[in-house]
Amino acid sequence: MARKRRRQTASFEKLPDGCHHYDDIGEVPWDIQKYFHQRYSIFSRYDEGIWMTDDAWFGVTPEPVADKIAQHLADGTPHEKAILIDAFAGAGGNTIAFAKSDRWKRVYAIEKDSQVLACAKHNAEVYGVQDRISWYEGDCFEIIKNELAAMGEYAVVFASPPWGGPGYRNDTIFDLSQMQPYSLTDLLWPFQQLTGNVALYLPRTSDLRQVTQSHDGEGKLTVVHYCMEGASKALCAFYGPFGLSNLKDGT
Repeated sequence: MARKRRRQTASFEKLPDGCHHYDDIGEVPWDIQKYFHQRYSIFSRYDEGIWMTDDAWFGVTPEPVADKIAQHLADGTPHEKAILIDAFAGAGGNTIAFAKSDRWKRVYAIEKDSQVLACAKHNAEVYGVQDRISWYEGDCFEIIKNELAAMGEYAVVFASPPWGGPGYRNDTIFDLSQMQPYSLTDLLWPFQQLTGNVALYLPRTSDLRQVTQSHDGEGKLTVVHYCMEGASKALCAFYGPFGLSNLKDGT
């Protein structure tokens, strides 16, 4: 009953252009209806007024996975690293999880789509962590190079990049050199110019040979699969000195 009351409150709120809070499956475009059915796995507090753009549904990390990644980064990152940079914040799933962990002096979240960024900021308010996050609108590579470069010594970069839409699921082994709009090399090199601690969230079918070959041999490379209900949802490649060598697959 409480959920129903919260949904009705959210429905009457004026949302920015492109942002939605769907209450009923009949409102939802057909191509994201399966994600709407999973909305409580994506955001457990969905009924409290979570906002999404239609495209954001494809890329948001499910909350249990986001929380587990946040835990692994909080536990495994060297103590002197106190800044978390989320390079592709999207609608805020990972950013919120990092802020909830209380591990970071500050979380810096970057998103180039203004409508998606509006959703992320609002969703952080729903979870009560908005005061722990600094938001940037624009290209993550330019912002990291021009505005966050001085933080490199104290920073970790987490990146959940676009995977080119849902078509990656058709490949038994996903060629990361063909990932769009950024290949594995496009992502890793500029982030590693800032910091030796980089975590990339990638498709579960990613070619692990490519992930291994992208490692320069300095420090460690740890790959963790993150699962829900016994099935892998994605993997995370941790480049650099993270204390994660004894981890089992994420759940």
